Amino acid sequence: MTLPPRAEVVVAGGGVMGVSTAFHLAEAGVDVLLLERDELGAGSTSKAAGGIRAMFSDPVNIELGRRSLRAFEEFAGRPGGEIDLKQHGYLFLLADPEDVAAFERSVELQNSLGVPSRMLTVEQARELSPYVEPDGLLAAAFSPTDGHCTPEAVVQGYAQGARRHGAVIRRHCEVTGIDVDDGEITGVRTAQGRVATSTVVCATGAWSAALGEMAGVELPVRPLRRQILVTEPVPGMPPRMPFTIDFSTSFYFHDEGPGLLIGMSDPDEEYGFRLGTDDAWLDGLSEAVARRAPALSEVGVAHGWAGLYEITPDHNALVGESAEVSRFLYATGFSGHGFLQGPAIGEVMRDLVLGRTPAVDVSGLSVRRFEGAEVRPEHNCV
Repeated sequence: MTLPPRAEVVVAGGGVMGVSTAFHLAEAGVDVLLLERDELGAGSTSKAAGGIRAMFSDPVNIELGRRSLRAFEEFAGRPGGEIDLKQHGYLFLLADPEDVAAFERSVELQNSLGVPSRMLTVEQARELSPYVEPDGLLAAAFSPTDGHCTPEAVVQGYAQGARRHGAVIRRHCEVTGIDVDDGEITGVRTAQGRVATSTVVCATGAWSAALGEMAGVELPVRPLRRQILVTEPVPGMPPRMPFTIDFSTSFYFHDEGPGLLIGMSDPDEEYGFRLGTDDAWLDGLSEAVARRAPALSEVGVAHGWAGLYEITPDHNALVGESAEVSRFLYATGFSGHGFLQGPAIGEVMRDLVLGRTPAVDVSGLSVRRFEGAEVRPEHNCV
């Protein structure tokens, strides 16, 4: 299919950030073109664990998570589509006194912003997630409205909604260059031709640094591989088991069909675009499972995959507009919590493009924070 000769806004990237941004812009009447070099959602979004939550330590992340949760709840009506939403909660298991104190502060902040999270005893945590071994645990934190859904379904729902509102989406169309004249964007070049535009939204996730370079914009985003396993069917699995995270090790699990989805960070993983799976991380995972959920140690593995986190220096997103290149906007660097913030970020990017004040103040997420001492590390990362 041919490219249109021009577009008001070009969105680069067809993951959840790109399609959500395209949907919200098109719904607002903007002439938007979305370009994806592969299939929609083929990058990090389709490799995500699907968790959605508002349990963060930073007020902006809490608000973005809360607004996104509401959008996921209403997704069937707008933009439309079944996303297999399961709000069984998020459960953080805490074994360190400093982490307990930090989560107590976070829960207090979350409650002040309308999130129904609460601290639990170890016994209460085990009632929710019976596979948990309590040895060494001090407390837990839980929010009942958090949960998980299917990332690919969310991408397709937003893409279909964007098309209904007139957006043009082109797959297998890689951006190869961005034309900038005296600090202003004039067009986007692709393998299929050039599109005249004055506005570009970078939503290319782990690949954002390269796209920023095309426009002369530095985006400090680095790719980091994370691997996930899905187990064989688990007999007698509790029907409403929460997304359970052993915070000190980052080992987590949630139901995935008749089995479990299991993951954990690998402290020895180096930055890079590796997407293949290997066994190097399995010893650490096995130790964490044996210590925190030993009943799962004997469950067989059905399959697994690897995806890329898009990491920034403070593990917080980059959201804003370049100060050097007019109308180069970015939504990237979500460091593992991008999928869950996709709906709210789509709203934010729409408002930034249109010159409106977003419902969530994301000014602190500008890339300019790294020029001084205004970094805002997120404590509740896994």
